[in-house]
Amino acid sequence: MSNEQLVAKVWNYAHVLRDQGISYGDYIEQITYLLFLKMDQEREDLLGETSAIPPLWSWAQLANKDGDELELQYRHTLEQLGREDGLIGTIFRKAQNKLSDPAKLKRVVSLIDKEGPWIELKVDVKGEIYEGLLERNAAEVKSGAGQYFTPRPVIEAIVKCVDPKIGETVCDPACGTGGFLLAAYDHLKTQTQDREKLRALRHTAFHGLDIVDEVVRLCAMNLYLHGIGNDSSPVEQGDALASDGGERFKVVLTNPPFGKKSSYKVVGEDGSVTTEREHYEREDFKFTTTNKQFNFLQHIMTILEANGRAGVVLPDNVLFEAGRAGEGIRKRLLQGFNFHTLLRLPTGIWYSPGVKANVLFFDKRPASREVQTKALWVYDYRTNVHKTQKTKRLTNADLEDFVRCYQARQETERFRRFTYEELAQRDKLNLDIFWLKDDSLEDLDSLAAPDVIAAEIVENLEAALEQFAAVATELGAEERE
Repeated sequence: MSNEQLVAKVWNYAHVLRDQGISYGDYIEQITYLLFLKMDQEREDLLGETSAIPPLWSWAQLANKDGDELELQYRHTLEQLGREDGLIGTIFRKAQNKLSDPAKLKRVVSLIDKEGPWIELKVDVKGEIYEGLLERNAAEVKSGAGQYFTPRPVIEAIVKCVDPKIGETVCDPACGTGGFLLAAYDHLKTQTQDREKLRALRHTAFHGLDIVDEVVRLCAMNLYLHGIGNDSSPVEQGDALASDGGERFKVVLTNPPFGKKSSYKVVGEDGSVTTEREHYEREDFKFTTTNKQFNFLQHIMTILEANGRAGVVLPDNVLFEAGRAGEGIRKRLLQGFNFHTLLRLPTGIWYSPGVKANVLFFDKRPASREVQTKALWVYDYRTNVHKTQKTKRLTNADLEDFVRCYQARQETERFRRFTYEELAQRDKLNLDIFWLKDDSLEDLDSLAAPDVIAAEIVENLEAALEQFAAVATELGAEERE
């Protein structure tokens, strides 16, 4: 069963449930609980792994029941597993049964039970379903999915380049469904046959954090099914930007949430709606800004160990946004860290059209008066590259040349070296660097789809407004002084 067939199957039933008053969000949540229980049984039966789920609350207890007895068993299963310690407790935290109609619940249980074995599919089953349903729902309601999941080829290329080693700790402070952590685990587990090192790898090497309960649950499920963190939970729900946390990591791999501002809506008792800005008071942040991406970048600068390595996906505005914070953070990245490689990603690889993003690779250096970045290598895999979510999806083969160039450090048509002196002379320390001729400027047939062009225009306008706002804020501050 292909990824597309898998998503289509559960999507078709989601339509039925929606028509009967069950939301997509509730359906996605419930099917991930049930899939996890089924896959845990398969993991025990087929792979010989020890289950952390008490037998009374296992999949077998659900599969052989129907009617009110099934609904009661499922409700008690969620309640009891939510009281467990460690990873199981994280997975079922605050879990409730939203499929209260026994007939609907039985149909979902039967759907999962007759398919499979799920554990043998060469895909992240729950992640594919979760992301696939979000994508389809977003397409139906003509809005963004709300979350930008990192394409697997991008994750795997980043892990290959950063190359974590056995004995190193790996952190993703915006872990989502766990894509980076799982790819790092697959990369690391082949490096040794030593049982103690493999045990340490599974139980102490990884740390994940995410602000969204649903994806923390999915990440915990994925890690558990791979044998990671059975004794305790390596992933937790929380806002990474709220505090330093105190821990330091050798490797940081992450794709922080896209979005210009940190804010949330507050609904008053009278129904009025106001927007509250989230201001982070962090002594370790050298620059105060409401831009989430800059704050995540500053957070990563803090949590990296000395000589630690990072591969981070960030949108274009981080490279060029004007103002004291934008220019100052880029300057700090170049002078205090070895910011050695930048990968310009193509548009069309994200669920939301028009998104422009890059991968920043940098190493933390001990404090020094000398500039730590001697040269920045830029790989342009955006100019004249056209990808879509449906017909021209990004593949691992697409990024093989970048990985080769990253390792060889030899200039090619798409891979160029820029010295620190060259970068320092750029206006506002703008690092949005490109040199290839854009064929679409001369060939109308090469233009992107209208929705992509429209989304890019919106992105550019929002970036311009942000820059104007930053200038206005600075001018206001100067007047008050």
